[in-house]
Amino acid sequence: MIVGLLSSIVGRRLGSWLGVLWSGVLGSGVLWRHGLRSRPDAAGAGRAAWSPPRRRSPSYGAWSRRVQPARGAPVPALAVTGALAVTGALALGLALPAGATGGGGAEGRPPLRIVALGDSLVAGYGLPPGEAFPVRLQQALAANGRSGGRAVEIVNAGVSGDTASDGLARLDWAVGDDADAVMVELGANDALRGIDPAVTRKALDEILRRLAARGLPVLLVGMQAPPNMGPAYKQAFDAIYPELAAAHGVPLVPFFLDGVAAERALNQRDGIHPNAEGVRTIVSRVLPQVEELVARAAARRDRS
Repeated sequence: MIVGLLSSIVGRRLGSWLGVLWSGVLGSGVLWRHGLRSRPDAAGAGRAAWSPPRRRSPSYGAWSRRVQPARGAPVPALAVTGALAVTGALALGLALPAGATGGGGAEGRPPLRIVALGDSLVAGYGLPPGEAFPVRLQQALAANGRSGGRAVEIVNAGVSGDTASDGLARLDWAVGDDADAVMVELGANDALRGIDPAVTRKALDEILRRLAARGLPVLLVGMQAPPNMGPAYKQAFDAIYPELAAAHGVPLVPFFLDGVAAERALNQRDGIHPNAEGVRTIVSRVLPQVEELVARAAARRDRS
């Protein structure tokens, strides 16, 4: 009885953190419904300047907290059997390729490894493992035959609930020494939690700086703040991605969810995470820029 009571209390506590995060289209803009009360993190100090109005919305579950291993700690072997197991494996620092590649390209060369560093939009929250963005992207690259005869692995380094600061905190072990290029998709949770855009900018800037220092080609994936955060917040947040892309000289996908956000037919019941069809739409939109990233990664590999 006591255990049941404690479970009920904990469940309600976790459930109160989550809600429907966006829904519907208002005119030509996307209306996001703010319903996420975040856990404490390194960016907490920035929230005072950008406090969205408190709203109640239906909860739909809770994320698993991550435990970052010590650098160099041994990692146990895991049987990855689903979306939550994927997130758990990432929490232990495992690199998860999106699918088997058969050991290399036509010439027996090892596959290029493109790390997709992101949040739940990359992790594949709510989807079967085979429908996650990295898997579908890897399949699309293999199908179009424009990878220069090389096999390509898209490594799923997405962790649900991550902010840009969280991504920075795990950067060194999420992007291993065997990475050939990186897609950076972070910031959606920052906007939905009302984190100061200056905090998000600083974290993304440092991520890009560190990847440049390692000589890794990067594709920056942009996010946009919901209009109901207010025009000042939205303007400051939306400017982060094009300005950082220009400053670091990296290509940019302006908005990862372009054509998908707020489209009911392309999203899961929570209204924020793409469904399988939504993922396919995203893949088709970003594929040309990912092909360019693969070409840059191949050129870098050939020079090494």
